[in-house]
Order: sequence, then C-alpha cells, then structure tokens
Amino acid sequence: MKRQGKEGEFRSNLHRGGSASLVRMTPEERSTAVRAAGIMGLNVCGVDILRSNHGPVVMEVNSSPGLEGIEQATEKDVAELIIQFIEKNHKPNKTGTRGKG
Repeated sequence: MKRQGKEGEFRSNLHRGGSASLVRMTPEERSTAVRAAGIMGLNVCGVDILRSNHGPVVMEVNSSPGLEGIEQATEKDVAELIIQFIEKNHKPNKTGTRGKG
C-alpha cells in the first residue's frame, strides 16, 4: 500500500487526511520488509518503507499496525488473514521471549 499525504502535509497518515492506494512491491522491497520484521523478531508487523534512489529504506517497523488503510486499499480482511496465519503457524510453548515476557 502506498500512502500519500494531503496537499501541503509531509505526513501521510490516513487520520491526518492522507490517502492510500494499492501498489505492487518490488522483490527488493519485499525482501527488505521481511528482513526488517525478522530483525525485530516479529512474524506479523507493518513495515514503512520509502522508495529512494538507493533502493528501499525502512523508516519504521510497527509491531501493532493499524489495518484500516491496508484493508481499504486491498479490499481484503487483513485481520482475518493474520488470525489464519497465527493459527496455522503457532508453536505451543514456544515464545520469542522464552517465557520471560
């Protein structure tokens, strides 16, 4: 999903009047997002990427991303897809914190 700030606004947050549209990620963008999620130890997250002359640049990794914009842009129930992913991939008694958090 690509977010665009409203005229005169550098922030592209939807709640600040920004808009969202569907775009196709490049293989490099996908790889960058997956690596960023892995570095953070997250199976589900939102990765904010800027397209630059030097390739994709990670701006932020959100462990609890908002879904409204991505669901509107894709016309998919992303929350349901996340639940299905978790149900399919859960590992009982396995946490990234080894039970310490």
